[in-house]
Amino acid sequence: FFSLFSLLCLWLASCHHNPNQQRQQSLADQRQPQFPSCGGLRQSPINIVTSKVHVNTALPPLNFIGHTNRINITVENLGHSAHFALPQSIRLTGGALPGHYRAFQFHFHWGVNGEPGSEHTIDGERFPMELHIVHIKEPYGSLAEAEHRDIAGIALLAFLFEETTEDNPHIDTVIDALGRVQNNGSRTVITDFRLSDIIPSAKELHSYYRYVGSMTTPGCEQAVAWTLFHKTLPISNRQLVAIAQQCRFWTGQPMTDIFRPTQPLDGRVVYRSMASSLLPDVILLWLGVFCGGWIYHGIEI
Repeated sequence: FFSLFSLLCLWLASCHHNPNQQRQQSLADQRQPQFPSCGGLRQSPINIVTSKVHVNTALPPLNFIGHTNRINITVENLGHSAHFALPQSIRLTGGALPGHYRAFQFHFHWGVNGEPGSEHTIDGERFPMELHIVHIKEPYGSLAEAEHRDIAGIALLAFLFEETTEDNPHIDTVIDALGRVQNNGSRTVITDFRLSDIIPSAKELHSYYRYVGSMTTPGCEQAVAWTLFHKTLPISNRQLVAIAQQCRFWTGQPMTDIFRPTQPLDGRVVYRSMASSLLPDVILLWLGVFCGGWIYHGIEI
């Protein structure tokens, strides 16, 4: 019997021992019976091939609620990642999402020693780091309920980082917090925090990719409406190295290379917002909205 941690351990061990194999194998390839969704056809992350993206001007900007509020957030080392809990007062609407969503948590994916560690790739390029902000669709009361009852129960915002010569001062706050939760199960609190300190303002986030996919850790539930923004976030090499040195896995080993390899697209369509109109895509999107769901290349959600 494989527990969640056992499966993650096997995956991460293969990542550390063979970097090339890491880019070819995945949790989905293992197809463990305990996590059947990991072998599904709508898995994440993916490689976005920009020449094959479908432009759709019916994808409007998202509406961010509470992102400038000053809050206290709890940071916890879960043994395989570190999560930053967010209050329900932070909310998300718009962007042609099929409902209203409330924030749940955010977390990062990184590599080792400053090497690339993003989950999504663009035209095969892996970025230094990736931020995920997880939202639960209303009126679901928990992440598990949203994952199992709605194919778009989770709205996940993804931001790619780009290396810069200067430090990002707000990332130092993240590094300091991670340094206080080095071991599995440890917690700390960041006071007077604003989500707008680490992500751009809404007016800078009008351009994004959209596709349907899954969570990127077991059980890989296929219940995610992904939004990956074109706007990148800055981070210095010093900070990249430092962020990967703070936490340890449940095994006691350094928490590095915490990203899942890209998964096959399997017939899905990736959309891009804010560009010239393509009438078939517009009709496709609005038919989905009118009928109470979304239709993406034959997949209704």
